[in-house]
Amino acid sequence: MKCPFCKNDDDMVIDSRAADNGFAIRRRRECNKCGRRYTTYERMEKFPLQVVKKDGRREAYNHEKLAKSFEIACHKLPIPTEKMNEAIDSVERKILDNYEVEVESKVIGEMVMDALEKLNQVAYIRFASVYREFRSASDFVREARKVADNCQREGRY
Repeated sequence: MKCPFCKNDDDMVIDSRAADNGFAIRRRRECNKCGRRYTTYERMEKFPLQVVKKDGRREAYNHEKLAKSFEIACHKLPIPTEKMNEAIDSVERKILDNYEVEVESKVIGEMVMDALEKLNQVAYIRFASVYREFRSASDFVREARKVADNCQREGRY
């Protein structure tokens, strides 16, 4: 591993521990040349799962893209990072447990919507507005009413 500071490839691992609910290993390293410390993550190479887009194109499944969707929807909301990461991991586990070769992007989108609805109403509406391509304020109002009704029915506020 090359040091991000001096680019030397001689380092030592100071600490290793499980991360991301056991899906990764976090390693704390120290460069033997400059003495600076840095953190690396080791993830298991995942299946070459393909995401089938709306227009039929295929692209490799990307964890970072899933995480970015959550980050955008949850931006500046009072959602603990740990809770958001749990939701991301839950969606990813469902994807990887249920699909081996291909998964349609709309399936992933619906999984994200389900997770966000449980996590935060505003994050859900934000994601839904892009995912469902809202065109007017009435689209927002209709979706917000649906979410509010569901929350009231389930005793969540």
